[in-house]
Amino acid sequence: MKQPPATQASASNDTQTAGEAPSRPIPSLWELFIEFFIIGAVSFGGGIIAYEKILLTEKKHWLTDDEFMASLAISQTMPGLNSVNLAVLSGDRLRGVWGAVFASIGLILPGAAFVLVVGLAYLAGSDHKMANLLLAGVGAGATGLLAAITAKIGVRQFTNIKPLMILIATFVLMSLVNLSLPYVLLIMAPIAIFLYRPKSQKSEVKP
Repeated sequence: MKQPPATQASASNDTQTAGEAPSRPIPSLWELFIEFFIIGAVSFGGGIIAYEKILLTEKKHWLTDDEFMASLAISQTMPGLNSVNLAVLSGDRLRGVWGAVFASIGLILPGAAFVLVVGLAYLAGSDHKMANLLLAGVGAGATGLLAAITAKIGVRQFTNIKPLMILIATFVLMSLVNLSLPYVLLIMAPIAIFLYRPKSQKSEVKP
């Protein structure tokens, strides 16, 4: 029996909704450059991760929280600055190789220019008390931003037993035992992989 047009349209919409994932905004290369340029211009120290998190997951919704956490975890195991590594990984995920290039250059450019100018000024007046006070204030602000973003993106990990135990063990090894990062990774990575290994689903044999 032939379905009425309304029923056919409804079924078509249901099929389309079930078969297609919701689309996310795809930035242009210049948009990537400008947004990361702004981050590089207004952020300080470790707080830059906070700005990247806000941009990617809250302001532009280019990444989900899980995608951001995965990129952040990978960036922390790579050589170089975590913030730059995160920009490279995010840009590559969004727009491929050129996205990584535009995002990383946008992030680095204002900071490089700022460090050059301030470095020259600091060399000219490094003994001034105000210079040391300003640097102490910038460091305190960056520490606060990093602490805030850690609490925000890690709230689920703090309430689950497995990630909480991994976090505590990593803190003990690095801060109390004073092991270097490569040794901590060699110890904790196999444990984390074992705890989060995929569960094998054995098909039941019906009699």
